[in-house]
Amino acid sequence: MEAMEQLSSRTIYTNPWMRLREDTIRRTDGSVGIYAVVDKVDWAMVIPFDGEGFHLVEQFRYPLGERYWEFPAGTPPQGTSPSPVELAHNELREETGLRAGRMTPLGVLATAPAATSQRGHCFLATDLTPGEPDREPEEQDMRTAWFSRARFEAMILRGEIIDAHAVAGYGLLLMHERGLSMS
Repeated sequence: MEAMEQLSSRTIYTNPWMRLREDTIRRTDGSVGIYAVVDKVDWAMVIPFDGEGFHLVEQFRYPLGERYWEFPAGTPPQGTSPSPVELAHNELREETGLRAGRMTPLGVLATAPAATSQRGHCFLATDLTPGEPDREPEEQDMRTAWFSRARFEAMILRGEIIDAHAVAGYGLLLMHERGLSMS
């Protein structure tokens, strides 16, 4: 049995990247309430790993007002619907210029399951070939750099990498390396 039943739904706000809706719900005890949900398209994140370290991107994150290092990631262009692996290849190429000879699925992450319907697909990119990035206008200030695994972990511990997706994706990679998989 589901914990809540949707009685009605109305759109509060929408733009090309998201929709905010307010649902009237009935809880399991029969009481009625409201629930706000942000609907966004699913994303893909890529962990480009060469066996020794990672290729990261750094960009300004407007809501936080600071620049942060993270793994390449993104959503599909409006009006398109690539598969998660196609999106992963596209994001890797666009943001870093790298091409992956192999793209291994690591798992699916819920962005913020209490607030949004959005999910992310995490991939390990290996057999990397360099190339030129093809960034979107919003990514003009993006930088890319290579970091050793030890430095990457230290950056997480020092709070230089705070992106929850990057940290969770790294956890999926560690489990993958231990032989645990999504089966």
